[in-house]
Amino acid sequence: MADAPTQLYELSAPELIDAFSRGTVSPVEVVRSVLDRISRWEPHIQATYLLRPDLALGQARASESRWRKHEPCGALDGVPTTIKENIATAGDPLPAGTAAVDLVPAPADAPPAARLREAGAIMVSKTTMPDYGMLSSGLSTFHPLARNPWDVSKTPGGSSAGAGAAAAAGYGPLHIGTDIGGSLRLPAGWCGIFSLKPSLGRIPIDPPYTGRAAGPMTRRVADSALMMQVLSQPDVRDSMSLPFQPIAWDQFDKGVAVLKGLRIGLLMQAGCGLPVEAEVQKAVLRAALLFEKAGAIVEPLKPFMTQTMLEGLDHFWRMRSYRDLAALPAERRAKVLPYILQWANSAAEFTGTQVYFAASQSHATRLASANACRAFDYVISPTSPMPAFAAELPSPTNDPLRGLEHIGFTVPYNMSEQPAASINCGYTQSGLPIGLQIAGQRFDDLGVLQVSRAFELLRDPQRPWPQPPA
Repeated sequence: MADAPTQLYELSAPELIDAFSRGTVSPVEVVRSVLDRISRWEPHIQATYLLRPDLALGQARASESRWRKHEPCGALDGVPTTIKENIATAGDPLPAGTAAVDLVPAPADAPPAARLREAGAIMVSKTTMPDYGMLSSGLSTFHPLARNPWDVSKTPGGSSAGAGAAAAAGYGPLHIGTDIGGSLRLPAGWCGIFSLKPSLGRIPIDPPYTGRAAGPMTRRVADSALMMQVLSQPDVRDSMSLPFQPIAWDQFDKGVAVLKGLRIGLLMQAGCGLPVEAEVQKAVLRAALLFEKAGAIVEPLKPFMTQTMLEGLDHFWRMRSYRDLAALPAERRAKVLPYILQWANSAAEFTGTQVYFAASQSHATRLASANACRAFDYVISPTSPMPAFAAELPSPTNDPLRGLEHIGFTVPYNMSEQPAASINCGYTQSGLPIGLQIAGQRFDDLGVLQVSRAFELLRDPQRPWPQPPA
C-alpha cells in the first residue's frame, strides 16, 4: 500500500469523524489543509468550479462549534466534499460545461447535494465537466481544460472530469459525480481512484433519466461506503428511485474471505468498440489471478455487447442532443463545442425507423447484460480499453462519429441498472493508473463494495499519490 497519510487533506472521512469526535482535529484545520492543497494543484489541473474558500471556512467553523458541543448534525459533519457542477446546489447556476447555457441560479439543492448538506459535509467546491456531459474528457467551452494529476498532459476522463482529478489530487476525501455511460467509472479508472455507479435509483437524483446515476468518487472504498449511507436516503423528487432500504453500508469490509467460492466472470473483450491495449489486459489478468488465489472461481465470459448495440445508443443520444441543440437560439448554439455540434448534427437526416431502432438498442443492451451476468455473482473487466489519453482530445478516437468507442465495458450496466465500480488495479510503464471494473447483480450495491474492498486488500502495492509540480 501507499505510505500512510501524514497531512489532514489525506485523511479518510471515517478518520476525520473519529478525530473530530475526540477533539484532536478541527474541521477548520482540515478545510484549511484542503484549500492549501487546492491552491497548489489547481493551476495545473483546473478541476474546480465555484471554489469559495470563505464560504467553506464558514461551514467549517459552524461544524467546529457543533463538535465542541458533541452535537454533530450528521454522519459527515465537517468532512470536505466536492460536487459535480450538474448536481444543483441552491443559488448556483448549472452551466452543464458549456458556454451555450444561460446561467440561472438553481432554486434548490438536488437530492445528492441536499443529503450531503443535511449530513454536515462541507461543500468546498463544485467540479468541472465537458459540454453537456457528453465527452469522456475535461474539454469544455465554459470551464478551463481539466487535467489528470498523474500526468497533466493527459485527461482525467469525463464527464465527471473535475471530480476524478480532485479526488486523485487530494481535494479532501469525498467527491460526487454522475454517470450515464461511464462518467463515474472512466475518470475513476484513469485517475486511479474508486467509484461506484450504483443500481439505478439507489441514489435519488433530479432530474432522473434512463441510465443516469449519481455516485461517490473517492480514494478509498471506505469513503464511498460512508457516502452511500448518506446519499441513498429517499427523496420524492426522483420518480425512478428505488424503495428505500436500510442497507448496512458499514458492513462493506468483510475482508478477503468474502471472495471464497464466489463465481466471477472475466470479461476481457467488450464485443464492440476499441480493442483492449496490452498493458490494460495484463493488469486485469493479474487482478483475476489475485481473485483466484483468494478462493474465487474465475471463468471467462464471452462478450455480450455488439457494435450494433453501441451504435444504437450513440445514435439515440445524437438525436436527443440534436433536438436539444436545435431548440437553442443560433447565437447560443454557436457557442457549443464544435465536436459536440458535429456529433449531434449527424443525426439530422435520421429517419423515424432509424431512431426507433437506435432507441431499441437500450433494451437490447439491458437484456444482453442481464442474461450474460446471470451465471455469475460478479463480473470483472477493464474499466476502459486504454489508459488516459491526451487532455486536449474530446475522445480517444478524436472522431465525433466514433466518439463512444471506448465505453463498451461501462455502458451496459447503465442500461441494465446493475451496480458497477472501478478500482485501480495497476499502472502502465509510464505510470498511468489502470482501472478494474467490478459489476454485480441488480440491487447488490453492498456486495460490489464488499468485493471491491476485498480487492483493495489483495491488490499489489499502490504507488504514492501524485504531488503538485514544484
